[in-house]
Amino acid sequence: MYNVKECPVDRALSVMGGKWTPQIIYELLGGTRRFGELRKALPGVSPKTLTERLRMLEEQALVTRTIYPEVPPRVEYALTEHGQSLGKIVDAMLEWGADQIRLEKAS
Repeated sequence: MYNVKECPVDRALSVMGGKWTPQIIYELLGGTRRFGELRKALPGVSPKTLTERLRMLEEQALVTRTIYPEVPPRVEYALTEHGQSLGKIVDAMLEWGADQIRLEKAS
């Protein structure tokens, strides 16, 4: 087993456990998105929370932020290669969640 400081599950949760983080990753797995597109795709997320999560993901080298020198400025977010590897976790979450929905509907 792993000791607490090196637990892989804790490491994954430190990235994916934040509110809205899995949903942001899911949206970015579909390709590059602008801030407004992410807000529209994630109803209920506040601009402040979305900004905080995107910054956190950028600091962890999971998301890149590209600013284009236009008026108004255009900012795009995309997953890095390392960020793309989170797709396996999101896919597993999607599959598990879909199974739970099916089970609830069947009962």
